[in-house]
Amino acid sequence: MITRVVKMTFKPESVQGFKEIFYASQKLICGFDGCNRVDLMRDLNNECVFFTLSYWDSEEDLNSYRQSYLFKNTWSKVKPLFSEKAEAWSLISS
Repeated sequence: MITRVVKMTFKPESVQGFKEIFYASQKLICGFDGCNRVDLMRDLNNECVFFTLSYWDSEEDLNSYRQSYLFKNTWSKVKPLFSEKAEAWSLISS
């Protein structure tokens, strides 16, 4: 299983818009082949910093999603809301 962690920092005025986009997309992402779950977490001390954690059966499933229209469409709406470049990690259990 692959865990994908994405850290995103938003402009303060964009936080609500991001949350609306995320919750509108969450079920669609979870329905993508190989996706088991997608969670949204917020930094304890900074209301503008969020993390998504998504859980994938394989790296191939994750990469397939990242090449999909769903990802590209969602990311095109989210990216302009950032105040800093997003960071991402793909992790496996050791």
